[in-house]
Amino acid sequence: MNEEQALHRILALTRELNDHNYRYYVLDRPIISDQQFDKLLTELTGLEHGWPQHTQPDSPTQRIGGQPIEGFESALHASPMLSLGNTYAESDLQDFDQRAQKILGRPTRYLAELKIDGVAISLTYEGGILVRAITRGDGTRGDVVTANIRTIPSLPLKLQGNDWPRKMEVRGEVFIRKPRFGELNRRRQEDGEEAYANPRNFASGSLKLLDTSEVKHRGLDAYFYAWNQEQATQGNQEEMLKKAIEWGFPVCPHHSGAGDLEHILQFIHQWETKRESLDFDIDGIVVKVNRYADREELGHTAKAPRWAIAYKYKTQAASTHLLSVDFQIGRTGAVTPVANLTPVWLGGTTVKRASLYNEGEIERLSLRLNDPVWVEKGGEIIPKITGIDTTSGKRGVRPVVFPKNCPSCDTPLQRIEALHYCLNSRSCPPQQLGLLEHFVSRKVMDLNCVGKETLELLWQQGLVRNPADLYDLQHNALSSLERMGDKSARLILDGLDASRSVPYPRVLFALGIRHVGETVAKNLARHFPSIDLLAQATQSELLSVHDIGEKIAEQVVAWFSAAENLRLVERLRSFGLQFSCELEGEHATSLSQKLKGLSFVLSGVFKRQEREHLKTLIEQHGGRVAASISGKTSYLLAGSDAGPSKLEKARQLKVALLTEEEFEQLIT
Repeated sequence: MNEEQALHRILALTRELNDHNYRYYVLDRPIISDQQFDKLLTELTGLEHGWPQHTQPDSPTQRIGGQPIEGFESALHASPMLSLGNTYAESDLQDFDQRAQKILGRPTRYLAELKIDGVAISLTYEGGILVRAITRGDGTRGDVVTANIRTIPSLPLKLQGNDWPRKMEVRGEVFIRKPRFGELNRRRQEDGEEAYANPRNFASGSLKLLDTSEVKHRGLDAYFYAWNQEQATQGNQEEMLKKAIEWGFPVCPHHSGAGDLEHILQFIHQWETKRESLDFDIDGIVVKVNRYADREELGHTAKAPRWAIAYKYKTQAASTHLLSVDFQIGRTGAVTPVANLTPVWLGGTTVKRASLYNEGEIERLSLRLNDPVWVEKGGEIIPKITGIDTTSGKRGVRPVVFPKNCPSCDTPLQRIEALHYCLNSRSCPPQQLGLLEHFVSRKVMDLNCVGKETLELLWQQGLVRNPADLYDLQHNALSSLERMGDKSARLILDGLDASRSVPYPRVLFALGIRHVGETVAKNLARHFPSIDLLAQATQSELLSVHDIGEKIAEQVVAWFSAAENLRLVERLRSFGLQFSCELEGEHATSLSQKLKGLSFVLSGVFKRQEREHLKTLIEQHGGRVAASISGKTSYLLAGSDAGPSKLEKARQLKVALLTEEEFEQLIT
């Protein structure tokens, strides 16, 4: 394929993939499978790698992230992002309606939209291309988070159609869907980390991350509901929402349609009970005057528009009694207190248990057994206790005490930051069972023939204590177990046999090293293509790997320092599991050793090559890439807009600066 043919194919694939994204995220009517989409995206990625100069600004590959940014600059909004007045009383909505009628001299029609509990964002498009994204900030000035916003797959990098304004500012809400939030929290708890507090804070914190690849991994979403009022003096809100969909913006599918206040109140009452059915959080309803001309006449105060108001739903809470507290031990040894409650109806479900997070939360609440307590959902995946119900006038007597020793194996607990850990991973039953469940799970070794009940049975019979014991299982021992037979035993043994071909990155993930999830395992395997190289790596060597921080590096070094873990690896290796790999694609090719012994730090924007490709070239020529400058750094490879802090540190440590052109000369 020559350059002209490549350009033609790149343009065609970019258009086709963007159309599929629009059908999937905006219209909710996909016409191809995920596998077909991924195949097209892989083809486009390969072409752009060969001809990077023809990568389009709206290419779906530009959402991937992976280029850490130095920090956030701030910028002014084209017009202030005003706050909304809010109320919890229907009488205030009636007052709002009467004021609007008095100013306009006639009745008006309203449109009600779900008030998404997320983070306000403002996007600027020029010529239909996304050029800037700014957080709300103080309403006048916010942080520029364009690189992070581009990772949201539902958001258009280039608008559909051609009837949009040459320059326009649109506003919306960034959020995370509840199933994704729950999944991320489960993973954190499995890795012995504290759960994220709530979806809104999670979305807000995600937009301020400097690593765009991590933002991409978190799976944010967005809905848009307005454009700059100065550009919206004709038409109405209902028409605007339809037009936004035509242009490619994801728009919340639930709104009232234009109507009088009675129509709006019906919508509010309807969603007060239906909101639990949503897969994202809302905390109320926004009521807006529909016609833009009416809005112009109503105007705004210094803080809020007179043409809109937010009706807030009361936080879902219920009073019940604390019966007891269980202290659960996770796979990594983290101890999590969970409250057992008198069953109470809350938000469409019966709540029997609630999270207490850690010892600090128990102390903050001064909990006693049989206390009357308030329980809230309020955006939580697991309900939480928020306080003591003092209206009953009667409290419990016996304080809830966080244990000093592991409730399962009696090992003294160790506090690390906010959490307590049992460090007896070798013989603490919940930790061992947790590791086994992790090992056999679908995304790890994919032993779907060995479920939780089977593992517990094998444990009770003393047949399995760690993952290597699974490969010692014999047909006779399995088939003679309760609820097991010849067929089940054969399925388990066949599954174990098939797992011997699971690739090294997943086997590394299966070992259950704290903080080493699926993505981190892939990065480590790419950098250390055998378990022996990884086991010998120093903490500083680990820190040079993309996305590896101090916590992860410490845990990896500590894990491989334990003799029992090395014995586990050797046993698994003896059963034929994969502990090395031939790296695929560009990473597999060693081009030279010209950069052997040299360490590079990258900063800024590069014109000739993508940052990730530069990192690959360094590794292909024998060099190493580090995240931060130290006395061991050989070169700072600096593009345009290189970070001032890195430039200053390079000057202080006398680290040589290298331009992109000079780097190419170095390797050729």
